[in-house]
Amino acid sequence: MTILVAGATGNVGRPLVEQLLEAGHQVRALTRDPAKAGLPAGAEVVVGNLTDTAGLAAAFSGVTAAHLITYNGEDFSPLATGEELMDLAEKAGVRRVTVLKGDLEKSPLERAVEASGVDWTHLSPVEFMSNTLEWSESVRTEGVVREAFPEARSAMIHDADIAAVAAVALTSDGHAGEEYWLTGPEALTPPEKVRVLSRELGRDVRYIELTRDEIVARWREGGYSEEDIEFFITMRTISPEAGRTPLPTVQQVTGTPPRTFAQWVRENAAAFGG
Repeated sequence: MTILVAGATGNVGRPLVEQLLEAGHQVRALTRDPAKAGLPAGAEVVVGNLTDTAGLAAAFSGVTAAHLITYNGEDFSPLATGEELMDLAEKAGVRRVTVLKGDLEKSPLERAVEASGVDWTHLSPVEFMSNTLEWSESVRTEGVVREAFPEARSAMIHDADIAAVAAVALTSDGHAGEEYWLTGPEALTPPEKVRVLSRELGRDVRYIELTRDEIVARWREGGYSEEDIEFFITMRTISPEAGRTPLPTVQQVTGTPPRTFAQWVRENAAAFGG
């Protein structure tokens, strides 16, 4: 089978391409810039993006399953081309679709997928472990992490585990009509994450608590909108229970326990100065 992977160079798309190739599937990887993709040689890399459906007919041709994302990869706004994408998918004979959610609210793409005749599976991951890379510079240069809301727990998930669930849903029966909430094996607070970083890096990393006003000011300086900031605060103060409760979904779907944050740190130690 040929599987189309949108967002193929992203945090989930890249390991999904790798895992599907390792399992022997043909992969068509969709990216805005194939020359810079750096994907495995076995992937068929094609140019395109989900916001411009006019040029995607060839990308869908001959595809039997597709992994889609609900947001524009450039500015992370909700994708508005859901109906056009599903029209292309159905005309091409796509039988299965996984949809990587980017928000708590149901997106236009999700509604279009559910209204189609294609078997669909929604993937609802909580915080990505790769978000921790936001701390890499301060850890590397100062040995500190400056963060607010020290009591906020997150059952963050390894990006490759999201990909693993997608791979199973795209290539096997029994997942149609499911929405999978995806978490890691533990719920950690920011100070606990810092302690894991310190232990796995083998050097002292300190946690410096910021006030709510200080973190909001930092987000504003980073160019985040007031809507984004409101969402960030909500996730840290009244987050959904699933966001702070480890769930068995990854193991139930893939047969393999979810990866720990310690493993993620070891894999990405170079970004934090080793």
